[in-house]
Amino acid sequence: MEGRRGLPSLLASSSVEADEDFSREHIASSVTQLIGWTPLIELKRIVKKEELDVRLVGKMIEDAEEKGLITPGITTLVEPTGGNFGIALAYIVALKDPKNDFEGVFDRVNEIKASIPNAYFLDQFSNPANPEAHFLMTGPEIWKDTAGKVDIFVSGSGSGGTISGTGKYLKTKNPAVKVICVEPAESPLISGGSPGNHSIQGIGPPIIPNNLDKSVIDEVITVTTEEAMSHARRLAKEEGLLVGISSGAALAACLKVARRTENKGKMIVTIFPSGGERYLSTDLFAQVREECMDMSA
Repeated sequence: MEGRRGLPSLLASSSVEADEDFSREHIASSVTQLIGWTPLIELKRIVKKEELDVRLVGKMIEDAEEKGLITPGITTLVEPTGGNFGIALAYIVALKDPKNDFEGVFDRVNEIKASIPNAYFLDQFSNPANPEAHFLMTGPEIWKDTAGKVDIFVSGSGSGGTISGTGKYLKTKNPAVKVICVEPAESPLISGGSPGNHSIQGIGPPIIPNNLDKSVIDEVITVTTEEAMSHARRLAKEEGLLVGISSGAALAACLKVARRTENKGKMIVTIFPSGGERYLSTDLFAQVREECMDMSA
């Protein structure tokens, strides 16, 4: 199946069980190539949720249901998160309709769990269904879309699931694939430093998550908050991609890797896990807001 410009269809299934046709790359060279051939979905309500966290939340809830750990309509889900995971969780549970009672501070979770009957802690930082979701879905998608030609995978680490699950899958297909982790320069825990304050939401928590499989990681690259923001702005201005700060951090790391002589001609793949619409009121787009205000003055 091909798109209007002969681009191999990007709508092909990428699950592990899907037809593994790796003969052609499924990569668009420009966002304009993605215009048209829009997938049609029957809507009983309007749905908009695009972040990567939806995958792992869906898998974690499905896994807990299958094991009888949670019951829709009875169980209360509690989870500490400060960003996209919480939004994805609210989205999924709204569709499944269990009671959702959320407190956003980690040290309150056990207290909440103990005080609410039938409460279950999904725990994105330790739940093995998190990296499993990426091993079963994200990894195969990358392998299929690149026709198995990916050389380097670059990813930030929040809960540790994306880089661990995806990296593990890619290395099972080709042990030579290099997996590079991105973390805030202001809080370089994975690099062996101390936690600190930063503004790259979604990566660099003040702990090393149990789900982070360090054996999968070949290298850690640090990126400052300013670098992350400037590269997120570049993506909006130069590529027409409105992304969040953690996505800017991923791009900044990719460019550092791509500039190395030994990586010339190699295929580098990363994931932009955050959308920019939630950051319009933050420092990320402060200059844009000021310019708009000046125009209306």
